[in-house]
Amino acid sequence: MTLTGKHLIAGDWVMGDNTFKSDPVDGKGKEYSVGSPAHVEAACSAAEEAFWEYGYASREKRAEFLNKIADEIEARGDEITEIGTHETGLPEARLQGERGRTTGQLRLFADHILKGDYLDRRHDEALPDRQPAPRPDLKMVQRPIGPVAVFGASNFPLAFSTAGGDTASALAAGCPVVVKGHSAHPGTGEIVAQAIDAAIKAVGLHPGVFSLIQGGKRDVGQALVQNEFIRAVGFTGSLGGGRALFDLCAQRPEPIPFFGELGSVNPMFLLPEAAKARGKAIGEGWAGSLTMGAGQFCTNPGIAVVQEGAEGDAFVQAAAEALKGVQTQCMLTDGIADAYRSGKSRFDDRNAVEPVMVTDSDGRYANPNLYQTRADAYLQDHALGEEVFGPLGLVVRVNGPDEMETLARGFDGQLTMTLHMDDGDTDVAQRLMPVIERKAGRLLVNGFPTGVEVCDSMVHGGPYPASTNFGATSVGTLAIRRFLRPVCYQNFPDALLPGDLK
Repeated sequence: MTLTGKHLIAGDWVMGDNTFKSDPVDGKGKEYSVGSPAHVEAACSAAEEAFWEYGYASREKRAEFLNKIADEIEARGDEITEIGTHETGLPEARLQGERGRTTGQLRLFADHILKGDYLDRRHDEALPDRQPAPRPDLKMVQRPIGPVAVFGASNFPLAFSTAGGDTASALAAGCPVVVKGHSAHPGTGEIVAQAIDAAIKAVGLHPGVFSLIQGGKRDVGQALVQNEFIRAVGFTGSLGGGRALFDLCAQRPEPIPFFGELGSVNPMFLLPEAAKARGKAIGEGWAGSLTMGAGQFCTNPGIAVVQEGAEGDAFVQAAAEALKGVQTQCMLTDGIADAYRSGKSRFDDRNAVEPVMVTDSDGRYANPNLYQTRADAYLQDHALGEEVFGPLGLVVRVNGPDEMETLARGFDGQLTMTLHMDDGDTDVAQRLMPVIERKAGRLLVNGFPTGVEVCDSMVHGGPYPASTNFGATSVGTLAIRRFLRPVCYQNFPDALLPGDLK
């Protein structure tokens, strides 16, 4: 494994004037070049140049490219697992699974664009004899928008980073990509960039179709979203950072779409009959989902809503007992671990919140915590609904279906909402359905939201602040549509039409 510590800009590995050191679990970091606005300008200019070729390449050519990226990533599988576990502290099995998800996603998108359905092709034939006015011949197809900026995520070094969902969907659409790599896993990002670079050369594409800029301070992110050649941005990260970039996109002389996935607490509702029949089992299952990956999933179900009474008490007790058996887990970065402890302190400092199982966490390692509160207290304190990135759960107790519905109306936009129900809960579930449909992008019954399937039907997005564009998804084949726009061709001869309309 050879790591250069450099940026990949249009086929060239280049250094900058400064470096930063990675922060792996063992503290033995490596020096990497710090990105600059000059690197951004070079990468974006090359991406614009590449678009004139890649944006008009055949779907077969783009599919070949996506499949080749998957091949090259798989060829580097052991290297990626080694550096990925070193940088993030994630176990080997998690990295191997995430690598399979990443390559599977690339191959799925390749198959999807070959079928052509995503183009939404339409044709209204001319009606020259129509009265009082004839109708022209009209054809419509989705076309790629141009270069796309992608910000790598901290919690998924593969599936939401260098060759992750945003990159894969933009490349599938026909858009060159400039990635700002996440400083939590620069070595992993570089090896994946090497794989993409090898695929570009093997398929014979313009080198500007992909660039990776490592590290960099706020000025690099600002330069990227404000570059004149960038036509859209894909982002997975914090609410504060995402909102700042979103605002910059809106303030451009020519505003561009910002597809930001900003976090969610993913409430789940434990309905009365389900609580009575299997509240203990649901509590145990919730503890497992809540602590999966040290709670560092954007679909982590941080809030459970359950009625007052013995059944609710049994659920809470079962969850607490299960959490006591969870071993200390390593978090992705020291900064994330600090933020987890800070988020926990918000609950410790509130009289309206009752500790159920409270632990201490030190350094980069985290232990689970569980609290509970009343629905009226929750609705009066917006901070209780803010995401805590880590294995912390909050139980909100309600007095009956009326208060459960009121609470549901009070939640912000979410990635997911879940109903745990039995047949006797149908009436209550029907009351909640109109509310949760307006609040979340994915609805579940009798399951847990951690684990996002990559397929045609998946929606990973939701009303703000879960995401900045409620009409889009960052997972699944529908994600490709973010980087396309409809174009209508009126009375065009076949010689001038795009290949997908001929």
